[in-house]
Amino acid sequence: MEEQQTAKKKCVQIANELPVASGDFTDQDSWDDFFTSKGVDDFSEWYADWPQLQALLRNHLSFPPSAPPPEELSVLVPACGNSRLSEHLYDDGFKNITNVDFSKVVVSAMLRRNVEERPLMKWRVMDMTNIQFANGTFDAIVDKGGLDALVESEFGLRSGILYISEVKRLLKAGGRYICLTLAKSHVLGLLFSKFRFGWKTNLYSIAHEASSGTTKQQTYMLVAEKSILTVVSQIVSSDNLDHELFEALERENTVRAEYSNDTDTWYSLEDLKLGVKGNIRKLEPGRHVKLFLGETGVSRFFYTGVLLDAIPETEPFSDRFRVVFLKKTQSSQKIIAAESRQWRILGSLKAARLLMIVLDSSHSNVTWDDIMRDIYYFVNQLAPVKIGDDIDIVATSEDDMIDGIKQRILVHQVISVLTGPIFVEDVIYDHDLAKDLIFRRLCFERTENLVHSGAPLSIEGPNEISASSGQPKVEHKILVTGFHKGVIAGLLLFSLHSERTTSAGVLVKTVIIGLGSGILPMFMRNCLPSLQIEVVELDPVVLNVASEYFGFIEDESLKVHITDATKFVRERANSEEEGNDSSKVDVLVIDVGSSDSSSGLISPEADFVEESFLLTVKDSLSDNGLFVFKLISKYSSVKGAVYSKLRKVFSNLYHFYADGDFVEIIFALKKDSPIIAENELAEACEALARSLQYNNQDWANRVLHNSKLIKPLP
Repeated sequence: MEEQQTAKKKCVQIANELPVASGDFTDQDSWDDFFTSKGVDDFSEWYADWPQLQALLRNHLSFPPSAPPPEELSVLVPACGNSRLSEHLYDDGFKNITNVDFSKVVVSAMLRRNVEERPLMKWRVMDMTNIQFANGTFDAIVDKGGLDALVESEFGLRSGILYISEVKRLLKAGGRYICLTLAKSHVLGLLFSKFRFGWKTNLYSIAHEASSGTTKQQTYMLVAEKSILTVVSQIVSSDNLDHELFEALERENTVRAEYSNDTDTWYSLEDLKLGVKGNIRKLEPGRHVKLFLGETGVSRFFYTGVLLDAIPETEPFSDRFRVVFLKKTQSSQKIIAAESRQWRILGSLKAARLLMIVLDSSHSNVTWDDIMRDIYYFVNQLAPVKIGDDIDIVATSEDDMIDGIKQRILVHQVISVLTGPIFVEDVIYDHDLAKDLIFRRLCFERTENLVHSGAPLSIEGPNEISASSGQPKVEHKILVTGFHKGVIAGLLLFSLHSERTTSAGVLVKTVIIGLGSGILPMFMRNCLPSLQIEVVELDPVVLNVASEYFGFIEDESLKVHITDATKFVRERANSEEEGNDSSKVDVLVIDVGSSDSSSGLISPEADFVEESFLLTVKDSLSDNGLFVFKLISKYSSVKGAVYSKLRKVFSNLYHFYADGDFVEIIFALKKDSPIIAENELAEACEALARSLQYNNQDWANRVLHNSKLIKPLP
């Protein structure tokens, strides 16, 4: 949507400034009408013109010798509008340019304008939040005002997040996103937060003088280079930033410094070739290396993984070298986070050397053949010398090998504009505890933890069918995930400690952000009748899937709001204070996984642990309110940064580890004092045991067990 702010209705041109108008930047008909009436030859370059941009653009479009030459570099110009930027790039030697815009009028006009003089330049009609090219297609993406226009639209930052996800997906390893922006605070906040882990970032102030036909205003260029996922780099800037922007940059670099304090060391293939961990071409019993693979101009993607050399046993090895690819399930993440699990996998495979690589969201919708071709060079360099070219590569089927899945059936698959690919599957596990049980699971392809939630099909018989949906019935009184079990334990424990009473008919107002399969709110409604439950879900497609395939049903005590979570919580924060008619929340639970690997978080979304949102959460809670979320990250520095932000807002903090200590559940009480000591928690656990002594259901026993594991956050 480059050059497109003028498409707002009732435009009034103000000298030397952008048009002032009202409307929706994402309305395609408005843009078509605008370009039809305006014509492609009647234009002005908002932001900056070629003379001010040429040197910086050429510098950042210069790639290492291993990359293609300038005339072959694949460049995408999203929301191209009628800007002459791509024409100047073409004339400067960059011939492989693809321009996209969702206005068919401007695309057709620009194609006619350039077809003879610039025959190699391509033009496509596409929405910049849903660009129809494969992962790892482009060496560079040059965005002139597209992001700025997008975040001013009706859907605001959500549209910006979708677009940046597309940018990250489309860039090759070492690819560069070049964003020309006015650097308003909300745009800058989005760019800074979304290009942390795995990106080298530079920020420049563009020369202020305006050329003929160019509106005069201060423009900035942010350049983000796709780098190694495990690295957090400081933003490097030019010296001529204004005071407000400089302060914002300092704050961001302070955050990045906190994220850089991780004690883990990750090595590149080049490091290993230099001998930092010994001779990598020879087996060295007991060697353990965390590594990243990939190289600008050589591979489309970067990869993270671990390499282990086994300690010889009496039995011979079945293989000298095994390579295992794991998808981004929680089980796979657990393995990468815990060295002991890695050695167990190596032992079970009886290999002399094991290389395990976890595929993340950047590898979704990429074929196995493409992955193998992309990574083979790097894998071959890690093979022990005696094996030659005979490498045994084992590509696992998702998490089957790790979780012991005996059988899986794809039940349903749908692609949502907001959430991306969603699928429902039925699985049977190959272990005694789940023998003969069929589990239904909900999976989100874009999130860093593929499986969101699940539940067993009816224990009365998996063939029992729901009359409303025609699907097998799902058990709503059984919780499977450690997080969901921990939420119930904490809710009951802290409610009992605060002596919240429901005997007078006052219901506990509970809000869950993220519907998922709907298992958690359905369990709460069925087993905890004192709760008045509201679920906040942005995507109506998720609600449809939960209703049809997991038996989710709304009623008077369980309602769903299809809206933005930040907006919903802010409204509660601004609502009336205490009283029966108050909209304040007694319990607020976040059950949303991260869709952004550059945040370093697997859960929750990074926006939900920013200090500004945490302050809003605290204001939204009632006096005895409780805030709960799960914290998952492979990086200790990321968790440390989250703790730091939490402590700035909440004084009463507690936690509980679930799923083999991989999932950390955080409990934050609104009341700053008194701090609950461990002996008081123990007394509350005893009181909880007395209150549940006549409840013979399995979940009650699990709650009692988990409640004893909740401790103050150190």
